Amino acid sequence: MKIISYNVNGIRAAIAKGFIEWLQHANPDVICLQEIKATEEQIPVNDITAAGYPYQYYYPATKKGYSGVAILSKIKPNNVVYGTGIQHMDFEGRNLRADFDDCSVMSLYLPSGTNIERLDHKFMFMDDFQNYINELKQTIPNLIICGDYNICHEAIDIHDPVRNKTVSGFLPAERAWLDGFMKSGFVDSFRHFNKDPHHYSWWSYRAGARGNNKGWRIDYNLVSDSLQHRLKRAVILPDAVHSDHCPVLVEIE
Repeated sequence: MKIISYNVNGIRAAIAKGFIEWLQHANPDVICLQEIKATEEQIPVNDITAAGYPYQYYYPATKKGYSGVAILSKIKPNNVVYGTGIQHMDFEGRNLRADFDDCSVMSLYLPSGTNIERLDHKFMFMDDFQNYINELKQTIPNLIICGDYNICHEAIDIHDPVRNKTVSGFLPAERAWLDGFMKSGFVDSFRHFNKDPHHYSWWSYRAGARGNNKGWRIDYNLVSDSLQHRLKRAVILPDAVHSDHCPVLVEIE
């Protein structure tokens, strides 16, 4: 199974930049999208179906033009779960899960901490999400949590760790949470195969950051420890330019 995670920063804008044609070429079995910023009625679902993805699930935020996640699949899931059941998480459309025969794929959009109020919300979200996953693993042990975590794990995952150490997304407490989350039973699929620096998944639109590769690696495909032996490949796809993020891919046997 080939799975891609992609924060499209507005699915309609991404489609206008050639996203559907790219999707056909990339040809994943499942793609998890974040920050779709649209409702299903605003999305050309027939064009996506024609591209080979008849199974489409959209979970927009209550607020129009904000947040939202989706899963597009060639394979029909056995079950689809919208949200977590935790109100302060779900109205922003941040979590969607598709259960297949021997694994479950989740699209996650973890909040950013753009100010003190949102940073407090982010930490609350992270704590509640950890508890949610701890419980979920009791019944669904084979989880693949794909998404924009809005956190760089290590210094190797950010172009300037010194000057960004007080910026949300690289705060010590955020990094410690992500480290603990991984150690609770997940493999960072990209780092399982690649230990090298200078691999990023998000770049600011300012000051030519992408052209100069001054980025952050904040998009992950985290795979349950129980699936580690089935990992075949994990790569970042920086040549896709429909967003300020780029897709990240994992293949599971």
